[in-house]
Amino acid sequence: MASTPRLAAGDKAPAFSLSDADGKTVSLSDFTGRKVVVYFYPAASTPGCTKQACDFRDSLAELNDAGLGVVGISPDKPEKLAKFRDAQELTFPLLSDPDRTVLTEWGAFGEKTMYGKTVQGVIRSTFVVDEKGKIEVAQYNVKATGHVAKLRRDLAV
Repeated sequence: MASTPRLAAGDKAPAFSLSDADGKTVSLSDFTGRKVVVYFYPAASTPGCTKQACDFRDSLAELNDAGLGVVGISPDKPEKLAKFRDAQELTFPLLSDPDRTVLTEWGAFGEKTMYGKTVQGVIRSTFVVDEKGKIEVAQYNVKATGHVAKLRRDLAV
């Protein structure tokens, strides 16, 4: 398995336009002029992904007050994202990337170690994109639990 190229601070964020949980198109360009946290997670309604999404939900007011939007991206279909959003009362967009094109462009899909085995899958990753579309923060292999609190500390939010 080949390794996936990784993004780094200063890189131009790869553009995307994906369907949200309601089938509406959301694009990275929708956030031009403000910062946005773009995070990639393996699967809606799993324990780690639920914890991470709820941490973003619970921190959303502070992140928004600091000028940051939040977008979550997974390979899940919009119908599954809608159930996840509704069950967890999530108030930020969840986007569907079933063919994993955007995940791959952002380096968030590829080789990873899971339970001691090397597999292909979603690499839990978080990025902060600045007002001009450049990567400000690129974090790969983040932990589902405690990650949002660390991101807030790193960003002084």
